[in-house]
Amino acid sequence: MAVVLALAAALLFALGTVLQQRVAAAASGADAMKAGFLVRLARQPQWLAGIAADAGGFVCQAAALGLGRIVVVQPLLATSVVFALPLGAWLNGQRTGRRELLAATLVTAGLAVFLVVGDPSGGRDDATPAAWLIAGALIGAACALLVAAAAGRAPAPRAALLGTATGLLFGLSAALTKATVERLDDGVLAVVGDWHLYALAVVGYASMALGQASLQTGALAPAVATQMVLDPVASLLLGVFAFAERLHETAAGVAASLAALAVMLGGLVVLAAAQPGGQPSSEGASATKRAAVWRRA
Repeated sequence: MAVVLALAAALLFALGTVLQQRVAAAASGADAMKAGFLVRLARQPQWLAGIAADAGGFVCQAAALGLGRIVVVQPLLATSVVFALPLGAWLNGQRTGRRELLAATLVTAGLAVFLVVGDPSGGRDDATPAAWLIAGALIGAACALLVAAAAGRAPAPRAALLGTATGLLFGLSAALTKATVERLDDGVLAVVGDWHLYALAVVGYASMALGQASLQTGALAPAVATQMVLDPVASLLLGVFAFAERLHETAAGVAASLAALAVMLGGLVVLAAAQPGGQPSSEGASATKRAAVWRRA
């Protein structure tokens, strides 16, 4: 069931992005840089439908994390970029080249092999306090260094550095979401009175802010690619080391699983670097990504 919910979340995330892109791409580049741009977008029913699809995707993601393992759910969410190809062609008339089709095939095949060979097992509902402290400290320090290194850089490396920090925070958000959802069985008061919810709000806000900063550089490809790749990688590491989830019982099985994951991530990088219809990205499309980036937080 967790796999079905994760795929449903990926589909809804893809639909939300495509719907929002269709509206925002119609705006001029000058409008995209003005205050109140998102307010004007919110007057468009199709853009609001995209936001609703993103919200539905987050609900499915939370449910999937409540039922399944982080090492399974987060890589599955990366298939949203694959779903976006046919949806973009259907709704926006975007062309899909052979390179993108090959990359989508690699993502799908790599993920399938990862799930079958990896044979994920084990895991617990929540990490230990020590594990949370270590994970938070390491990710927080890494993000601080990445943000400091991004200062004064050219657009492309700045987008990549900030996108990397965003991807790390996306992985941490997924772990906090799982721990929060697991407490729903104890009632709403148990969730509201628990620190995970408030940590999720802080990390979610930070990831949104960094994601926007990476996309506002105008270098869409490195920003999106680093976010998409670091999210499942960070989630995998947190699932294994903080939640005691296992990929395989043998070293050979783990190696094969990681190789399959590497193939999937390579395909994601190619897809993220591709522009719709083979055309350079517009500021409107970039603004769409900025508006939709909260969905993964």
